[in-house]
Amino acid sequence: MTSAAPKSERNNRLSANDWAQAALDLIAEEGVHAVAVEPLARRLGVTKGSFYWHFPSRDALLRAALERWEQVELDEVFAQLEAIVDPRQRMRELFRRVAHEVRSHVIYSELLKTLDHPVVQPVMQRVSKRRLDYLMLAFRQVGMPRGEAQHRAHLTYAAYVGFLQLSLQLGQPRLQHAEFEAYVDHVMATLIPRE
Repeated sequence: MTSAAPKSERNNRLSANDWAQAALDLIAEEGVHAVAVEPLARRLGVTKGSFYWHFPSRDALLRAALERWEQVELDEVFAQLEAIVDPRQRMRELFRRVAHEVRSHVIYSELLKTLDHPVVQPVMQRVSKRRLDYLMLAFRQVGMPRGEAQHRAHLTYAAYVGFLQLSLQLGQPRLQHAEFEAYVDHVMATLIPRE
């Protein structure tokens, strides 16, 4: 019978993805400013040397963490929605999924606070452009003319960002589950065109 490797030996085998995920977790908990090598090494139970094996700098780690966040959105939200044939149903499912992705909301909200950071800014620009492009295409697929679809995409995205600002940064009282579900239904009824 073989025994498991000691904890310190296992932790020395951390991958760059392990570090990126830990940085992303820290962003969700405390914000971008909290991402630092020493606290992450302590959290992961390894030395700083393990970090420098994978990354030349804190900014390189931050970039990897944000790229991981971007990729999860592509894989777990957009890619899975493509299997839904009906464009209105696909849009309703998008709204539902986005409404319940609390961790992603928290990360996005934290990143909004640091838009002037040279690593954060290009990521947020890419994410926002991709989301707006996706929304515009979705509104076009339900039959809206191009200009109207573009306006509706901007309105939808503004509603999303505004809701995050109200609930996460301005500390408005959190909606109870039933109230939140009613809000999401109202947003869908307001923004998704009827047949």
